[in-house]
Amino acid sequence: MTDAADTLTIVLAQMTQAVGDLAANADAMRGVRARHPGADLILYPEFQLIGYPPEDLVLKPALAERAATMLAELALETADGGPAMLVGSVERDGADLYNIVALLDGGQIVAVRRKHELPNYGTFDEKRIFVPGPLPDVVDWRGIKLGLPICEDGWLPKVCQHLARQGAELLISVNGSPYEIDKDERRLTQVFASRVAETGLPVIFLNRIGGQDEIVFDGCSFVLNGDGTTAHRLTDWEPEERVTRWAKCANGWVCETGAIAEWEAHPADIYSAMIVSLRDYVERNRFPGVVLGLSGGIDSAICAAIAADALGPDKVWCVMLPSRFTSQASLDDAAGCAAMIGCRLDTIPIAAAVDAFDTMLEGSFADVEVDITEENVQSRIRGVTLMALSNKFGPMLLTTGNKSEMSVGYATIYGDMAGGYNPLKDAYKMTVFALAKWRNENVPRLSRNPVTPVMPEGVITKPPSAELRPDQKDEDSLPPYPDLDRMLHMLVEEEASTDEVVARYGFARETVARIERLLMLAEYKRRQAPPGVKLSTRNFGRDRRYPITHGFRTG
Repeated sequence: MTDAADTLTIVLAQMTQAVGDLAANADAMRGVRARHPGADLILYPEFQLIGYPPEDLVLKPALAERAATMLAELALETADGGPAMLVGSVERDGADLYNIVALLDGGQIVAVRRKHELPNYGTFDEKRIFVPGPLPDVVDWRGIKLGLPICEDGWLPKVCQHLARQGAELLISVNGSPYEIDKDERRLTQVFASRVAETGLPVIFLNRIGGQDEIVFDGCSFVLNGDGTTAHRLTDWEPEERVTRWAKCANGWVCETGAIAEWEAHPADIYSAMIVSLRDYVERNRFPGVVLGLSGGIDSAICAAIAADALGPDKVWCVMLPSRFTSQASLDDAAGCAAMIGCRLDTIPIAAAVDAFDTMLEGSFADVEVDITEENVQSRIRGVTLMALSNKFGPMLLTTGNKSEMSVGYATIYGDMAGGYNPLKDAYKMTVFALAKWRNENVPRLSRNPVTPVMPEGVITKPPSAELRPDQKDEDSLPPYPDLDRMLHMLVEEEASTDEVVARYGFARETVARIERLLMLAEYKRRQAPPGVKLSTRNFGRDRRYPITHGFRTG
């Protein structure tokens, strides 16, 4: 620990959290502190003691009580003369709950600051749970005036400008900022660069990593000096304990320059998001592995690859479920994909079950034309078969439908939608193509299955088909995927009207109106779909909450 007031050593602990497992989170923080006995201060991400986001779990009084006890225990441990700790937690005051950071030093909780700006958009619903704290005062710690904006407090100007007026010398922003495409650079070059420009103060941005249900955190922490230059950039997706060294100069505190990590570009970052999210979901929910239907198509092939990268190929069980409509090319592609990945592949033909259902229903279906009903029966037979394997042997069933299909209802409820998690839930079809091409040429940094390629080239190049009737192609009933995805991006991410889509791209108005209608009608299916990792600004579920029953259309 430094004695002089003009130098400072701060450790940024970019780490994961286990929501609700306070003991594990506290032990992880103790581990970081033990590894850096000479530091002055160790920073942990937002809500590190509780895990973020806790959602309604935090409403249980016992959780807040246990958090208070554990925070006091952590504070007592700082009486050893070692580093101070900045710890995120929850605080109950009567009936009110606050999102807080607590500064622990010298055996005490020397300061507590409550989050002022409560986000209430997209994945965030904090106003429903927490009460906003007052504009926070600076913390005078060891002769240094610290500003402690908590996450959203740093994303908006008011709190940081208030702290600057109070004489803050350094802004420390602990965050639980979920991954979205392009968000890493936006945090640095737009949001927190603006706080530096407005206040003239150096800023530490610390973010968590790891998956939590449908959201995933990418880290990408950094330090900006008061002149706007970047002093440190921590890696994305992985844990890191970055030691930063500070000196007080004539113009204030300046951080010594350290390593500048290069953050992943597209689509590597999307693939990493899928790996981390699936890995944490499966392992934290204690599944022994995953099982999925491998059809020979691109969606199931990339899901199998993601699963093997996340868990290792020995924990991925693929099952081919051919019907009389399944082509030999699909059988060959599924076998080739499983061999390249190195995972188990079983084949369970469904013809006998299809015949049994035909016999069961022939009386009720007499004199009625064959239609999509019979196609859906095949899909549901596959779903029942895969769920039987999951129930009998324990692996979680992965679903493999992409966002384009889920947008327009091109999926069978209780059939191919059955399962526990969907890595592609927020990935449009053209994103799936990009991921498949990239993965066939690259080994992800986080992979537990460092092989390439992972699927035959024919899986990527052949026309997509559900193979539920003779010579079926997706484009028989949907626009070409490049066009469909453009329409859907505007309708979903931009909340555009039919006329706005037509004006931008020149599509036939009746086609766009039909797609909008399908998008609205499929809401009831999406409500019953399994969770999947959030990638975009408007994923189905947390971000986009539409009523199932409504009559509004723009077309």
